[in-house]
Amino acid sequence: MIKIDKTLYNLRPTDENRLEKEMVTYDLLDKLNISYIRIDHDETATIEDCIEVEDLLGIQICKNLFLCNASKTDFYLLLMPGDKKFVTKNLSKQIGSSRLSFAGGEYMEKFLNITPGSVSILGLMNDKECKVKLLIDKEIVESEYFGCHPCINTSSLKIKISDILNKFLPYTGHDPLIVEL
Repeated sequence: MIKIDKTLYNLRPTDENRLEKEMVTYDLLDKLNISYIRIDHDETATIEDCIEVEDLLGIQICKNLFLCNASKTDFYLLLMPGDKKFVTKNLSKQIGSSRLSFAGGEYMEKFLNITPGSVSILGLMNDKECKVKLLIDKEIVESEYFGCHPCINTSSLKIKISDILNKFLPYTGHDPLIVEL
């Protein structure tokens, strides 16, 4: 079980022990006028680690999968409900791609400036050349809020999906493809 600071914050962290990539994330959210509720916790590694975080934020944390095709020429960030099972062939067929697999950590760092375990839609702010295609499960788009990490898995954010779709993604230049898993 992870240790959680159960305080709900609606402002950026003020302590100086944060990574620059996390603080840059808050800078961008503030610049785009995207409000959020933040909770701090120990490093999370799995969706199961996030169950209490979900309860405290009143949301479902998204499963964020960083995928690639067999030749490692096409990269995808898939957002889906944490309780849904990922079936590769169903997604591959919808996006017209060869069989998909998990992309290595070196590609996460190269394109999103994120390490394994911290994958988040917010990392798309670092993909200036739009090398990563965004795939979002229909259930996520139909929700009012969703949860994600601020590019590091020691905090979780509750953000309106409409702010992500209407403010954040236009800023990054990423057009989501809605899929049904």
